[in-house]
Amino acid sequence: MKKIVFVRHGRAEDQSSEISDFERSLTGKGKVISGFMAKAYKEKESYPGQIITSPAFRALETALIFAREFDIKPEMIRLESDLYNNDDFKILTEILKSISDEENTTTLFGHNPAFTQMADRMAAKGCEFMTKSSIVCISFNVKTWNLIKPDSGKIEYFLKPEKSL
Repeated sequence: MKKIVFVRHGRAEDQSSEISDFERSLTGKGKVISGFMAKAYKEKESYPGQIITSPAFRALETALIFAREFDIKPEMIRLESDLYNNDDFKILTEILKSISDEENTTTLFGHNPAFTQMADRMAAKGCEFMTKSSIVCISFNVKTWNLIKPDSGKIEYFLKPEKSL
């Protein structure tokens, strides 16, 4: 069985003319909630598998908070520029194909609307909107990543900060 875990980044600073969207950081509250959600995730999974994140600073910060919870070194996090503001489903397919079949789980960090759309497309029964810091785990009854197809996954759990706090 293979599992894809989608984690939407935490609450970020408002957009301004002084910093680009790409450079926006998590707010203090965003960091606290991301830390709490990392602990909630660790209660579900003993190991997050391959961690792959959008390089946008708020997504990377969220991934680093989760990695720290699992004692994973920052250099083990894979940056994937295609996860930044891209909802092309082919991108997800290519990312999955690049993961070693020895890994049974991958945890992806990124943005909406792409993450909600990708999770919705992967789950057989669809997926509701992912709020900031939410986590959805979708499992697939396959042995290799390249056999994962749209509309074939099962949502194992959906963790939302507003329900977990």
